Amino acid sequence: MNLPPLHLNPSLDPDRLAGDFARDRRVRIRDILTDECAGWWYDHLRQRTDWRQVVNSGDRIFELDRATREGMSAAQRQALDDAVYAGARTGFQYRYETIRTPDGTAAREASDDPLTAFGRWMSEGAVSDLLRRIVGDPAVAMADAQATAYAPGDFLTGHDDGMAGKNRVAAYVLGLTPAWRCEWGGLLLFHPTQADGDAAEAWVPRFNTLNIFAVPQPHSVSEVTRAAPYRRYAITGWLRRGPIPA
Repeated sequence: MNLPPLHLNPSLDPDRLAGDFARDRRVRIRDILTDECAGWWYDHLRQRTDWRQVVNSGDRIFELDRATREGMSAAQRQALDDAVYAGARTGFQYRYETIRTPDGTAAREASDDPLTAFGRWMSEGAVSDLLRRIVGDPAVAMADAQATAYAPGDFLTGHDDGMAGKNRVAAYVLGLTPAWRCEWGGLLLFHPTQADGDAAEAWVPRFNTLNIFAVPQPHSVSEVTRAAPYRRYAITGWLRRGPIPA
């Protein structure tokens, strides 16, 4: 498989990043990739046409490709919007677009998708060593990966990423949208805990910045407003302990 451009910024300070993560249980790594590499990934995500909108209804997940959504009537779209916002009032609810990649070793080896290559890159060699050092867990064995795009009206309500059997150590979000304004929404919100009192923290999407935060940790993504001129693009996933899926 021909690898897309994947180049770490050589000026990163692993000791400082590890110290920040140990203190706060989260860290922002600015300029994680070289500028040329980050630009390539932004262009790649914008050009993809295989995005699927994911929407949940309780524990059920629905996926709609763009052709299906374009074929919906105005009444059907309104009904979907009404159901999504009703779910957000009382429970866990989300709507955004995604391109998924496989977790298993054999499927990753067989795939020629650049996003699959990204997941492999995060799971091997110097990058994997760096991530284990930052989160302070030598048992991290892999990173899964998916692309996400939040359009106006998309959001993700509060949750903590804990899921039995997934062995998640930390979540990550690689921001790939330039020139984002905080009033456009799409903020990564860390919810207050009993120890924090009423304190909360909001991270504005920033281009070529890798956000890493420990699991479990309550968080959400605020709704993207109609003022946003383009989608909030990112590559996201989790750093996981083994075993690695076959």
